[in-house]
Amino acid sequence: MQQPFVRFDHVEKSYDGKQLVVRDLTLDIAQGEFLTLLGPSGSGKTTTLMMLAGFETATSGEIYLDGKPINRIAPEHRNIGMVFQSYALFPHMTVAENVGFPLSVRGITGEAAHSRVMAALDKVGLKGLESRRPAQMSGGQQQRVAVARALVFEPKLVLMDEPLSALDKQLREQLQYEIKRLHSELGITIVYVTHDQTEALAMSDRIAVFHHGRIQQIDIPTQLYERPANAFVAQFIGENNTLKGTVHSATGSSCQIALADGTLIHGQAVDTPALGAHKLVSIRPERVRISPENQGDGNVVQATVIDITYLGRYARLRLKACGLEDFIVTLPNDGRDLALAGGNTIHIGWDAADCRVLDSE
Repeated sequence: MQQPFVRFDHVEKSYDGKQLVVRDLTLDIAQGEFLTLLGPSGSGKTTTLMMLAGFETATSGEIYLDGKPINRIAPEHRNIGMVFQSYALFPHMTVAENVGFPLSVRGITGEAAHSRVMAALDKVGLKGLESRRPAQMSGGQQQRVAVARALVFEPKLVLMDEPLSALDKQLREQLQYEIKRLHSELGITIVYVTHDQTEALAMSDRIAVFHHGRIQQIDIPTQLYERPANAFVAQFIGENNTLKGTVHSATGSSCQIALADGTLIHGQAVDTPALGAHKLVSIRPERVRISPENQGDGNVVQATVIDITYLGRYARLRLKACGLEDFIVTLPNDGRDLALAGGNTIHIGWDAADCRVLDSE
C-alpha cells in the first residue's frame, strides 16, 4: 500500500486549553491529489490547513509530510506553496519581484530565477505583465500572481485558503478551471479550503466536510452529493428537502418512514434502522417529478402549489407537501409551459433510491 503524502495522525488543536477547534483528526492525502476541506465558519477547516502550513501548532498528534514528521519544522523549511484569500502581495514590488521572492529567500538568483519566474507567469497567463505592480492589476490578476508565486519554487504541495472568495462569480469560475488545469498539468498535491460547496464539487478529487472540528464525511464529489452520511452533509452539500419521521418497517437498508402527518414513504437508510427510530429524510429537489406514475417502491404524494419561480435553466416550485410549507422541486427548462399556479393541487413523486434516510449527524 502506497504511503500517504500527507498524514494527520490523531491531531487536535485548542487555543485556550479547553475547547477543541480540531478534534482527533486522522486524515491521509495521496500525492497528486486535489483535496478540499469544506465547511462553515468555525468548523476547523482553516485551522487544519494552518497546522499543515506550520502557522499553527498542533496541541496533540502528529502531522507527516512525505513520511516525515513536521510538527517541529518551521513553515519556511516545509517547502510548501501557499495561496491566501488576501493575495498577500508586496505592493512596492513588481509582479516579477513578487513571484521571485520565494526564490530569493532560497538563494536562487540571476538567470536561473528569471527563467523560473517567467515560466510561472506563463503558466498563469500573465507573461508580459511582469513589470506591473499589484495596484495596477485587477483582483483576478493579483490572485494569478499569488498562484505563480506559490508554484515558482516547484513545491510538491500547495495550500490554498479560500483563494477565490473575493472575486465575482464569472471570474471565480474561470480561475477554478485554471487552478484545476494547473493541478492536472503539474501533478502537484493541492489542499484547498473553501466554504463554497459548488466550488468544492467542481474542483476536487475528494472533499472532506468539516463540522464542529470533525470530518463528517470524506469522499469523491458524486458520493458526497448522492450518498451523504448524515443530515449535516446532506444540508450543506446542495439543496434538499428535509423531512422528519420514524421507522415504520425495514428490510436491510430499505425502510418505510412514517411522517408526522401520517404519510408513509419508502427510502434508503445509511445503515439498518431500528423500528420506531427517529430519522431525518433527505430528498433532492431535482429528483422530484410532477404527476409521476407510482411504480414499485416509489413515492407519490399530494401537494399544493404555493408559487413557481422561473430561473432560466430551470423552474423552482415551492409546494406544501409531506408536512412542509416549503417543499422545493426544481424542473429543467424543456420549453414546455408548466401551466401551474398558486393553489393548484398536484401529485409529486420520487424513487426510494433518491430518498436518503439519515441520522441527525
